Parts: sequence; structure tokens; C-alpha cells
Amino acid sequence: MKIRFGIVGCGFLGNIVANAWKDGFLEDYELVGVTSRSQESRDKTAAETGCRSCRDLAELLSLEPEYIVEAASVEAVRDMACTVLEHGVSLVLLSIGAFADAAFYGQVRDAARRGCAKVHLANGAIGGFDVLQTITLMAQAGKLDETAGIETHTGARGFRNTPVWAEHHLTDTEKTTVFTGSAKEAIVTFPRRVNVAVATSLATTGPDITQVTMHSVPGWTGDDHCITAEIDGVKATVDICSSTSAIAGWSAVALLRNLASPVCFY
Repeated sequence: MKIRFGIVGCGFLGNIVANAWKDGFLEDYELVGVTSRSQESRDKTAAETGCRSCRDLAELLSLEPEYIVEAASVEAVRDMACTVLEHGVSLVLLSIGAFADAAFYGQVRDAARRGCAKVHLANGAIGGFDVLQTITLMAQAGKLDETAGIETHTGARGFRNTPVWAEHHLTDTEKTTVFTGSAKEAIVTFPRRVNVAVATSLATTGPDITQVTMHSVPGWTGDDHCITAEIDGVKATVDICSSTSAIAGWSAVALLRNLASPVCFY
């Protein structure tokens, strides 16, 4: 029996997942339906993959998927997560920034328990959640001090429409440090750019302690995220540099493959 799944969000990332299924990279799954705010985009994705174009989440849930992949937005996660989980359907999330709200994070955990479902956080543009969690567990068990943080280098245009934006960033000849603070402070400053900061903080020391540093780099294309976690005797560094956001969509595909595999990499 194939594992039934659906997709919420038919933009660039959602179509990576849909096309991966169509091209045979998710052979243990059946794509039963997709939904999106745009009828045109969901109809196009459905036509290309042969699944149903669903008007809304309720129609997608009526197809009885076992998993729903979210590739839409933080707002979409807020709107749908608890409903999906209470239906007993597990979630694969890309918009982890939704969990910047601790109260909402708690609501989602409670909904998952009620529905006997799971929330799977995809690596997205970063990775190493396994070793980060291991170091944090060692710190807690041994009552050790832990330092954890993420340092990001990105092009100046990536900071447009944020409080740190300045026109001179486009003409700077050297990198400029535009933000240093906790993940919680980064969430307030960059409400739409916090997926990686939130993911790092959840896997390590928490939003109040995990440090975030962001640099504007002239001529830079894409993002370089360097995550560190350290305790006495152990240090981990995870450095992911990507010039395309496609890595986020493929991380969801890799997660689905791992969930279905008899041998799991964690």
C-alpha cells in the first residue's frame, strides 16, 4: 500500500516536492491532492501530476492523506496546523518560523498529541538537527553550559523591507554586520526571515539564548548559514551554503523518503 500524502502550497518549493513524486523519487507514496491560495497554481500542479486540485484544506483532508507537506507560509501553518493534526494527519513543515510564537508551538504539540499525529520539521536551508539535539541533551544530562548560535551571510538585497535595511548596503565594498542578538530578538526584527533562526533555537538552547548574527555581503548570491553548538568536550559546526532555495524543497523530499524507508538516517 502506498502512503497517501498531499501538499499545501503550489509555488516553487511545493512543485519541487510534487515533481519529485512524479519523477519517481517518492516511490512509496501516492500524491492524492494539492491546494493553494491560487487556483491557477494548484490546477497547474494537479494537472502536471495527475492528482486532485483541492479548493481548500477541508477538501484535501477528505482525501484521507497520512501526511501533508506544507510549502506555503508561516501564515498557512498558523491557519492549518492544529486542524490537520487533530484529524490524525501528520505534518511535514518548511515554514518553521511559525514556531517563533511559543504559545502557538505549545498548541501545535497539544493538537498532535490529541490526534496521535506527528510534526516533522524539514531541514530546509540548514541541517544537522540530529547532532545539535544530541549536544543539547548531553548538556542537560551533565548540567553543562552550552553555547549555540547561527551566523548568516547573505546579499544586501535580502535585507530590503527590514528594519536593518540601508541603501548603502548595495554599494558597500566589505561585509557589514547588520544584526547581532538572540533568536527571540531576531524573530522580532525579521518576522519573515526567521525559519533558520527558529529551527536552530528549537534544536539547541531555545530562542532566548541561541545567538544570531547576520551579515550583508556585497555581491553575494544566496545564503551561507553556519551553525555552532558547543559544550565541554564536544563542538559541532554545520555550514550550509546555497545559491538557491531549492534545497528547502528537496529537504522535504528527503524527509519523506526517510519516513518511508526501512533504514532511517537521523
